[in-house]
Amino acid sequence: MNYFSKFLGAASAVALSCAAVAAQAETLFWSTQAKPVEEAQAMREQVLSGFGGGVDYQPNDGGPWLTRLQAELQAGSGSIGVLGALHGDFSAMDPADLVDLSDLGVASASDTFNGLAKLGTDSLQYIPWMQASYIMAANKEALQYLPEGADINALTYDQLIAWAANAHEAAGEPKFGFPAGPKGLKHRFFQGYLYPSYTDGVVRTFASPEAVTAWTKFKELWTHTNPSSTNFSFMQEQLLSGDAWIVFDHTSRLAQAFNERPDDFVAFPAPAGPTGRGFMPVLAGVAIPKTSPDMDAAKELVAYMLKPETQIATLRATNFFPVVDVALPDDLPPSVKAAGDAVAKMSGSADANPGLLPAGLGDKGGDFNRVFVDTFERIVLANQPIEQVLEDQKGRLAAIMQETGAPCWAPDAPSEGACPVE
Repeated sequence: MNYFSKFLGAASAVALSCAAVAAQAETLFWSTQAKPVEEAQAMREQVLSGFGGGVDYQPNDGGPWLTRLQAELQAGSGSIGVLGALHGDFSAMDPADLVDLSDLGVASASDTFNGLAKLGTDSLQYIPWMQASYIMAANKEALQYLPEGADINALTYDQLIAWAANAHEAAGEPKFGFPAGPKGLKHRFFQGYLYPSYTDGVVRTFASPEAVTAWTKFKELWTHTNPSSTNFSFMQEQLLSGDAWIVFDHTSRLAQAFNERPDDFVAFPAPAGPTGRGFMPVLAGVAIPKTSPDMDAAKELVAYMLKPETQIATLRATNFFPVVDVALPDDLPPSVKAAGDAVAKMSGSADANPGLLPAGLGDKGGDFNRVFVDTFERIVLANQPIEQVLEDQKGRLAAIMQETGAPCWAPDAPSEGACPVE
């Protein structure tokens, strides 16, 4: 080998060594969120580029994400610096595998979210990072029919029913709209809104006397619901057409109405029942595994993710809303501003009672959702006796929980092993 070849070889080795050091200096952000190529690129260029320490943002599906994390935890060392995942991903972990972040000095503006982030311990096992949810929306013309004394940002289910009844009478036809179509997200309303608001549970309380009350109230609301709702899937369409004046849906499925006619509609929190203001947050958090190679850099990155300006950048990149108090910029789409305000009021309300996304069900998630859809169709559409239907469906639900072994999630009380249907 001549001198020049040796020089090239040595230079290449130095370059590789420098690259390795540079790569090592970056904090590996291992995430289940912002996976689409466009979102991942926006996370790197718009959100994380302002972090001084350098970040290697790597989003993955849940399976590979968990496999690598478990391998590093079992080995006792690894390269993952910071974790990004949904609450359900973290709740399935052993809290001892995550670093206590209580002394970091950052948290969400929601005491409810901070409580969830403790994962049943006395310390913050992850920091709430971003959220999405389902909300209510209405044509502003319908506001004149609100029952006397009702606050649209703090409605009860009884007030919502009265409002729908008033609008029904004024219009001469039912004007409440509900996404009960084949592609509608009706099951999420029952799991995350109705059940938590009336039973303070979902699985344990499925066939309880309080559940009977909940379905009775929903049947009452249904009498003021546009009967074509069984064909409705995206409620933005019914708001724009006038087929519905008051609706419930996911924020993304209401966006078109607010973006096309922002002055005509208002967004607001879901109503409250006897056991709180049930709502389903799609809550993501950031955590640090105990095997993180650079704990100081990891903590700096977690704190960076909660800065107001970072939260706004994350909103632009992912359409997930901030978890900290922040003034939304004027140049955001009208739908984002309207929904963001409603989500913040809902998650920050004193009576907030989150009904989390089902967790631990694996490929039985569809069967779980079907239980609630079938219950709705039998009770509300077929007018079958509520107690009988709940008793019939109780067995199906119990079988799913036993087969999956999925433990309870909020607002159900924690369980050892499969969540029981009581």
